[in-house]
Amino acid sequence: MVSLIVTSCGNSEKIAKAVARKLKAKYSPLTISSFPDGDIYLKYNTDVKGKKVVIVQGFQPGSDQSLYRIIFAAETAKDLGAKKVILAAPYLGFMRQDKRFNPGEAISSRIMAKHLNICLDKIITFDTHIHRYKSLKDIFTIAAKNLTTNDLIADHIKKKIKNAVIIGPDWESFQWAEHIANKIGVESTVLEKTRHSSRKVSVKMIKPIDLKNKNVVIVDDIISTGHTIAEAAKKARKMGANSITAIGVHGLFVEDAISKLKKAGVTKVTTTNCIKHKTNKIDVAPLLADELRKEK
Repeated sequence: MVSLIVTSCGNSEKIAKAVARKLKAKYSPLTISSFPDGDIYLKYNTDVKGKKVVIVQGFQPGSDQSLYRIIFAAETAKDLGAKKVILAAPYLGFMRQDKRFNPGEAISSRIMAKHLNICLDKIITFDTHIHRYKSLKDIFTIAAKNLTTNDLIADHIKKKIKNAVIIGPDWESFQWAEHIANKIGVESTVLEKTRHSSRKVSVKMIKPIDLKNKNVVIVDDIISTGHTIAEAAKKARKMGANSITAIGVHGLFVEDAISKLKKAGVTKVTTTNCIKHKTNKIDVAPLLADELRKEK
């Protein structure tokens, strides 16, 4: 049996340690620093020859630096004789630029995948933003697994929120909302989003349902600026919702998003720990451990 070595490049350390414990595998963090001229210094602190190395590293904070560190860590593991190198990225960055929207732009997702295809044997991620791609196989030539946190979110709602109604704030998020609602046996609907600019959107309900005195749960994969969820929250508040909870898989929270959501009427914000944040209440480590157990 080939043993597993779990490591990380600075992000996702809590998940990495939890996964190592669950798998009874060794956790050995990398030593990463900079030379005086700013070049990266990276060092493994355990022997990886003949072993499977699992790099647990989300792309936030610092997506550019994270990608750079992952490439160095993976290439070094291969050079040191690792049998297999797996990246477990709770949050996979660069996925939102999946086409050339304007002349001259880089298609970031394809460039990121091209570099990871060279140095990795497998990538595992969670609910990654797939919009114009059919699956991760459209850009990855290596084995790629996109795990979903739907059931974890459903279990959280079932335990914590009574008399719930699930809302997807736009068509992209409805796949999560509908699955979660069906899992816990409650109603769901979706809002149609009209984007007027990068920071201004308006919404209307596609399948009308009664929200009066309901505890509304708005579910989305990414909470970035918070504009989309804020508009959904305003709609729910006008329709008489008792409370409004926003649940995101990946909480980026840029441009004072939390304050924006509170102002819009959101009473609670909850995220998974794919990106470390004070709103983390849903742990993805058990799900990742289950997937990695197949490697043992």
